[in-house]
Parts: sequence; C-alpha cells; structure tokens
Amino acid sequence: MELVFATNNQHKVQEIQALVGDSINLLGLKDISHEGDLPEEQDTLEGNAYQKAKYVFDHYGFNCFADDTGLEVEELNGLPGVYSARYAGESKNSLNNINKLLKKIKYKQNRRARFRTVVSLIINGTEKRFEGVVNGEIIDDLRGDKGFGYDPVFKPDGYDITFAEMPLDEKNMISHRSKAIKKLTNYLLRNDTL
Repeated sequence: MELVFATNNQHKVQEIQALVGDSINLLGLKDISHEGDLPEEQDTLEGNAYQKAKYVFDHYGFNCFADDTGLEVEELNGLPGVYSARYAGESKNSLNNINKLLKKIKYKQNRRARFRTVVSLIINGTEKRFEGVVNGEIIDDLRGDKGFGYDPVFKPDGYDITFAEMPLDEKNMISHRSKAIKKLTNYLLRNDTL
C-alpha cells in the first residue's frame, strides 16, 4: 500500500512509519514535491486534519491522511488545543509554547491534561476519521530530550516519566498519535482499500 502522510514533520513520519511497518509505504510531503506548510485555518482538530488531507488529495491526487494534535489542559478549558503548535506565536517554538503554558498554570492545583490526535483519511475522495487520546498531567519542570512539542512536561497516567524521557518504542505503545494511527492502520488492512 502507498499512502501520503500530509506532513513536513519528520518526527511524525518516523513515529508513524515505525507503527505501520512494511504493510504501508508511507510518503511524506517532500516525496510528492510539496514545499511549505499546508493550510490549517480551522478552529478544531477535526477541521484542520480534514483541510490538510483534502488539500493533498485535491492538488496532488494521492490517497492520503493528515493529523492534527492538541494538548488540552483542563484548567485552561481545553487550551492550547487546536492552537498548541502556535500557542506562543507563529514561530511554532516548542520551548516558548511550554514556557507560556507553565506560566498560565503556575499557581493552579489542577494539572490534568490530555493529548488528543485526530486523523483524517481520504481515499478516493471519501473521508474517514480516527481519534486517539492519552490522559496525564503537566509537570513544572522540563524532563527528557526525546520527542517534541510539549513532551518534556507531559507525564502520562500510570508513568513516573514524561513522554520526552520515554524511548520511542515505549511512547509508541501508549501515545495519542499511535492510538489514532493504529485505528487507521487496522481500518486500511481490514478493508484493503488501497
């Protein structure tokens, strides 16, 4: 199976290729000669994932999928959510985003949060969605040098370490993205759609 993953983020491509194995030949945006960012103008994760996948399908003709992920913090009524990557500005600087988040919840008791990923798959013009969620809490200090984004301050339920302290294979077993991608992969293999 050949499928385009509509992202420029090589971390994501590596994570997902590890999950799907040899059953799917995963192409990134650079493999189809797309430069720059895809449009993300919606106010929901679902909307952004669909917009990106639809753009690739409409402009390049490939069956594809796109994801959007947000960190949803209870104390902040679900923020940063869909704005997670740009929480501290358009530069998408992870450290600035983390610092803004920690400042916002500095004196708050409730540190509950969840990562949520929505995947939009478009095959021959028809969309199917998949969601993955992992619950946890935000810690005060950055720990670990693996992963990306908010991983250094997110400690998943049942663990004493952050996502950024976990080996990639361990994170892939429990992460929000892996849960959504496993649903996607199971769907593709079950339906033999490509």
